[in-house]
Amino acid sequence: MNDAQHLRHVLVLPDRDAAEELAEQLTEHLGLREEPQLVRDALAGEDDAEDAQWLVVVEDPDAAYDPARLDGLAAEYEGWREAE
Repeated sequence: MNDAQHLRHVLVLPDRDAAEELAEQLTEHLGLREEPQLVRDALAGEDDAEDAQWLVVVEDPDAAYDPARLDGLAAEYEGWREAE
């Protein structure tokens, strides 16, 4: 495996519901081999669960997924894709 081709896309969403819906949509529309990982990301200095973002982590071992398409899908849920 060529690690230079392996990408990890991190999509940042405002809440868990949006993250779960986007993960389901990504699995269906991109034909992902494995479901994206959901990660709760507390904002710096905040303990309140309401002040958390949710990350949808998409492994892309063959660098096959179009970043612009992922940007657009995340934007539909008021989120964005983090550039790594």
